[in-house]
Amino acid sequence: MDGFNAGSWLVHRHVAEGRGDRVAVRAGTTTLTYAGLSDQVAVATAGLRGLGLRRDDRVLFVTNDDVPMFTGILAAFCAGFVAVPVSTMLGARELGAIIADSGAVAVVAGAEYDLRLREALALAPGVRHLVCDGPQPLPAPPGVTSLTWQDLLAAGEKAPAALREPAGTVDDSWALWLYTSGTTGAPKGAMHRHANLRHVCETYGDRVLGIRPGDVCFSVAKLFFAYGIGNSMFFPLSAGAATLLEPRRSSPAVAAERLAADRPTLFFGVPTFYAALLAAGLPEDTFTSVRLATSAGEALPAPLQDRFTRRFGVEIIDGLGSTEALHIFLSNQPGDVRPGTTGRPVPGYDIELRDASGALVPDGRPGSLHVRGASLALGYWQRAEASGAVFAGGWLSTGDTYVRSPDGYYTCLGRSNDLLKAGGIWVSPVEVESRLLEHPQVEEAAVVGLADEHGLDKPVACVVAKGGVTAEELIQWCRDGLAAFKRPRRVIFLDGLPKTATGKIQRFKIRELLAKEAADE
Repeated sequence: MDGFNAGSWLVHRHVAEGRGDRVAVRAGTTTLTYAGLSDQVAVATAGLRGLGLRRDDRVLFVTNDDVPMFTGILAAFCAGFVAVPVSTMLGARELGAIIADSGAVAVVAGAEYDLRLREALALAPGVRHLVCDGPQPLPAPPGVTSLTWQDLLAAGEKAPAALREPAGTVDDSWALWLYTSGTTGAPKGAMHRHANLRHVCETYGDRVLGIRPGDVCFSVAKLFFAYGIGNSMFFPLSAGAATLLEPRRSSPAVAAERLAADRPTLFFGVPTFYAALLAAGLPEDTFTSVRLATSAGEALPAPLQDRFTRRFGVEIIDGLGSTEALHIFLSNQPGDVRPGTTGRPVPGYDIELRDASGALVPDGRPGSLHVRGASLALGYWQRAEASGAVFAGGWLSTGDTYVRSPDGYYTCLGRSNDLLKAGGIWVSPVEVESRLLEHPQVEEAAVVGLADEHGLDKPVACVVAKGGVTAEELIQWCRDGLAAFKRPRRVIFLDGLPKTATGKIQRFKIRELLAKEAADE
């Protein structure tokens, strides 16, 4: 098998091919060319190796999007280690469980996560090294060495030159583990090969985004998400383009600031963030530098897509990806956007819709979406049963329900366990939510099934609205635009909808809220 190292391909290749003077990364006041990034990655590679780590050891990152995390992940690839970026929003016990499960021997952490990390490390006795992305080493348990990122780089500078060289990895070598709850259960580590990183660049990055060296990428999703690491690292570096890193929490104000200062050409968001941008009252010229925007994480409602494009003049292409597939495999294309759909398969991926028995369903009939492609994870780390249920015969069962039109466009009907029946007929929450969002006073909407007095599920809408619109008006609005049985039987107004760190609506929390309310009545 031929050698391939994703870190070297993403960074060192550009210097070797004469592109070292191009800007690679902008983060705050720091700007790195490809030559500067290559040097930092090589030094960090030597620094990590100097800790005594061995091939396939896991290096876990719990820090903000900035140069240390960015170069550290790339250095782990180059050194033949496994990078494990995890959410900075995890609680101490959740973090400790993932550190222990991954078997990480080194943790790179931001200073602001000190208190959580202390409790987490008590649950993960396998950790031997703690590296702080901050000015001072963090307190560490007995037997754990503690140093700063600058200490690690200083050691790398003094190390023998041979320690800077990329490891002789191959396509199938481990590179990146990303933790996800998948379709069910506790977080599981989806194991990605070095070749997977190249594949998403050659498919979605090249053939959908059309990314080129002059592009500047800005992603709302952070590096610890599969969506975010593709947007901010894999795609720009694969093309010799530039990326913007933002350590602060994503908000419309922060996004507007970076858009004005750094003039990105590609903007990557999620539906709830696009809604927040619209609600923030930003100037119409905020996105003048952006040639294309993307959306993923959950289905982008057509009304939201239309509002954004009409206000800011930027086309949004909606797509579907997953942690298990590393990035987007189903997408609209620039100049070929069908609002309300997730487009067509990204070149390089096969899509099938299957019924409960595993048989293919015809066009116009809902089915469970399965995907096949070269970027699928090898499986879940130490989860044989879950791997067998989700990865089978080279296909990934996504847990999403879709329907395909006769001309090949796919429409999301929701997660397979989100569909509900009303009057004995299946109802897609996404369809009802899309109708609600067409109302000018509705900012966000989520529809779930709630059992009535007869134990039958009926659609109930939770809505974030402005102005004095009433529940009765919104129910009538849905009745006017949908079949009557699809209308919500109740509308409940909320100040905000519960969401995951990626901006996905947490329907189970909405169900719990409604069930508690019903029990209290």
